[in-house]
Amino acid sequence: MLGFRNAGVNRVSMGVQSLDDASLKFLGREHSAADALYALEKVRSAFDRVSIDLIYALPDQNAKQWQGMLSRALGLGLRHLSLYQLTIETGTVFHTRERRGEVMVLDDDRAADLYEMTQQMTAAAGLPAYEISNHAAAGEECQHNLTYWQAGDWLGIGPGAHGRFALFDAAKDHNIRTATMTRRSPAGWLDAVAKNRHGIESLQAETPADWASEMVMMGLRLTSGINLGVIENLCGPSNEWIDADGVTQAVAAGWLYRSPDGSQLIATDEGRLRLNHILSTILC
Repeated sequence: MLGFRNAGVNRVSMGVQSLDDASLKFLGREHSAADALYALEKVRSAFDRVSIDLIYALPDQNAKQWQGMLSRALGLGLRHLSLYQLTIETGTVFHTRERRGEVMVLDDDRAADLYEMTQQMTAAAGLPAYEISNHAAAGEECQHNLTYWQAGDWLGIGPGAHGRFALFDAAKDHNIRTATMTRRSPAGWLDAVAKNRHGIESLQAETPADWASEMVMMGLRLTSGINLGVIENLCGPSNEWIDADGVTQAVAAGWLYRSPDGSQLIATDEGRLRLNHILSTILC
């Protein structure tokens, strides 16, 4: 651990996932809540900036249970928390179990209630949301993740890592953004590095519209929202990647806030509850 700190690592995010052993078992985790808290104590002895992840809105979780767990987490005195609602992704074990008929997530209405409780409790504790699932004290936001959400440049190096970076193409007179993916298999990644000096398996140039869509999707997760002018400068006219009528409808419904000069779009509290629907409406 000290080796990481001495190498320049200044922040650690721990996948605690839950402070309840039954929930950890449901999530398929091998550690216990006591194991996680012990590990957290060790990490905090070496690093000043520490965050933990928790997953909530499990199928049998009620408001009292989540309130108690979140209170415990807030009582740890951390300056950053990542609080994710359980979602089911295609190709996962959870997806297979769901297809077999198991109830894997909380219903939407109760999940929304837990989300609103989360916003209230974290804000009261001095860790307001700066992104849909991430909460921090002032100045403690995760710069690493902000790079993702603001569609910046990053290099994906290890097995299964994804990267994105933009380069100016003088011939086309605009930026070209490239997506990279490395070999997923650790053994295959090591072989590729030994042979090619890198583990990249694929390179793909994104279209300006793809890049713009990502900036909208990621940026609207942030409480600071998106600047349409910035995206236009990078990706071209907004009518090529955003539906103006859809934006107008979302603003009228109170789901998006548009700045007086029309350049800034921010999802409201109500909008963040239905962001997937908004995105399907406003993206071309």
